[in-house]
Amino acid sequence: MRVVLAISGVLCWVLILSQSGCEQAAAVVESPAKVDAGPVFGVYADYVPAKARITPLSEVISGPDARNGSKIVVYVNLLDSFGSQVKSPGIFRFELYEYAQRSAEPKGRRLVIWPDIDLTGAADNNRYWHDFLRAYQFNLPLELQSDQSLVLQVTFLSVSGKRLSDELILKHTK
Repeated sequence: MRVVLAISGVLCWVLILSQSGCEQAAAVVESPAKVDAGPVFGVYADYVPAKARITPLSEVISGPDARNGSKIVVYVNLLDSFGSQVKSPGIFRFELYEYAQRSAEPKGRRLVIWPDIDLTGAADNNRYWHDFLRAYQFNLPLELQSDQSLVLQVTFLSVSGKRLSDELILKHTK
């Protein structure tokens, strides 16, 4: 009987001490666009895009091959921290520059900036995604009259606020 009373007394004190203390910490709520990918995805943070890459399959199509004028067919890979190609919601921005020969900065004067392509919705994201290539495909209209080398730049804005970009030098022949 004394053992039961002693155990119940100890349990009572443990219960009282565990329920008493300072006030609880307030929950912090942040908008998803401003949260870093680490806390949002936890253990999956290594699988979010870490690099954007324009693939060498990208090309300028002009002349008889282009049905409705010249265009640039661009294939973009998003790579995670392991180098694997991943699919992810975000916004793609494409810019085209003249190629500056014999220069430390190959981008010369900007020729074209296309409207942003918002792929944060599942239907739009699936429309541009090619699973067999593990890449996004974009057809960008192009109206240039002369033969010249060009620098194509892609910028990917992820939903976590991360900005990834890449550049590729293309040759445009009329």
